[in-house]
Amino acid sequence: MLNKFREAKQLEIDSLRKSFMEGHLPAVYRGDRPSFVDAIKTKGPGAVIAEFKPASPSKGVLRENANPLDFADIYANNGAAAISVLTEHQYFGGTPDFLFMMSQPGIPLLRKDFILDPLQVAMTASSPAAAVLLVARMCDDVTHLAQMVELARMPGLSPVVEIFDQADLDMARAAGADIIQVNNRNLDTLETSLDQSRNFIKQKQEGELWICASGISKRAQVEEMAGLGFDAVLVGTCLMEADNPGEKLAELTGAK
Repeated sequence: MLNKFREAKQLEIDSLRKSFMEGHLPAVYRGDRPSFVDAIKTKGPGAVIAEFKPASPSKGVLRENANPLDFADIYANNGAAAISVLTEHQYFGGTPDFLFMMSQPGIPLLRKDFILDPLQVAMTASSPAAAVLLVARMCDDVTHLAQMVELARMPGLSPVVEIFDQADLDMARAAGADIIQVNNRNLDTLETSLDQSRNFIKQKQEGELWICASGISKRAQVEEMAGLGFDAVLVGTCLMEADNPGEKLAELTGAK
């Protein structure tokens, strides 16, 4: 699955490299970039990062004609600490434009995509995003991941490093990551299990911020993950499929 995502991003990377060779580098965004870490700590443990994703590889289209402007307001008004914004187009129906469209409420945005090249980090820094997702195993090695982590921090982005197994966690720490996102999805079956997070959180170290991602759909699960030590949970599919996304989010955040 990750190889498919890698292939899907190559056109974007080639385009960015061509522009770079022609002397064009995206200018760093000069507007407000609220702190992702501060927002999580203020509402954590168990802060909810609400995700906007029109589609997913496992379920296809999640919501027809989903309006990112509407969802930004809905998420901000119902207790979200931050918004995860899918910008990958082929499998998730996203676009980097969503980062600008969803910045109006002023809560931190996490760019969720498959970031493989330093120029993608530069492009993220040219948007209102406050954080960027880096999937550990999509990097060539520890040196590559460490470079991406450092590049993200330079313009003020928070690098969120996603892990699936022990090797990923070891690599993330060796690369200097201090925001760890545990993905509960099995990449082979696409099924989710919170046992993944239940097991990994035992290794949380002082000074780290941990996020539980995938498989959360109930308030009791949010409370359990918070009790185990997760600073935040990332919730997407159940919000996108809900008849009333705001009501569902308020339930998850405890605002209802």
